[in-house]
Amino acid sequence: MNLANRLTILRIFLIPVFMLFLLNKVPYGESIAALIFVVAALTDTLDGYIARKRNQITTLGKFIDPLADKLLVSAALISLVQMGKLSAWVVVIIISREFTISILRAVAASEGVVIAASWWGKAKTITQIVAIIALLINNFPFRYVGIPMDQIMMYAAVIFTIISGFDYLRLNKQMILKE
Repeated sequence: MNLANRLTILRIFLIPVFMLFLLNKVPYGESIAALIFVVAALTDTLDGYIARKRNQITTLGKFIDPLADKLLVSAALISLVQMGKLSAWVVVIIISREFTISILRAVAASEGVVIAASWWGKAKTITQIVAIIALLINNFPFRYVGIPMDQIMMYAAVIFTIISGFDYLRLNKQMILKE
């Protein structure tokens, strides 16, 4: 198993550790959880860079990398709902988009078509991670029109999530409408 895949597996193993610190009454638990989330999110960038640089892109990596990303973000979002820091509708929109695009990619792959990440998809990922970190650290004293900045960041993540979802569907409508 190569280093990139090991980093991806590490990201998956960090998820329950992240949740343990976040959801239990542990001294500095939320801060530790935020740090674990940041480390896990950084492994996503690092594993892809290593795989491409060393030309070690594997079928296992293609499978577990997006799975690890979705598990990490979903675990964080669901935990934030449980903690009362995030509305469930936000999570439903984000997870629905992830299911939709994952299924679209699976259908495309079955036809021999690879759907690469778009600029909108990358912006979606970045805004989601930044918004989650902001909600985790719960230390944003800044407000805009009376709305806390961490909430504004999450609204931006929802907007990018919706736009990127529609963009993938628009660009790949031939996969959906194919008979």
